Amino acid sequence: MRKCIRCGEEMKEDFVFTGGGGNVIRPKGMSLKAVNPKVAVCFKCGEVSIYIDAENLEKLKR
Repeated sequence: MRKCIRCGEEMKEDFVFTGGGGNVIRPKGMSLKAVNPKVAVCFKCGEVSIYIDAENLEKLKR
């Protein structure tokens, strides 16, 4: 559960980026470890938070 940094409300998680441009995070020069960031949204104030889930965070550490 993510809490909004602006208003403290619980954020809704697991939204994803859509559209072109390849919204991925990866170490420079290592395309095999690319992960897709996720988005959490606060429906009270509109704050948006970009994050990497635990499973994909482990991919980046290796």
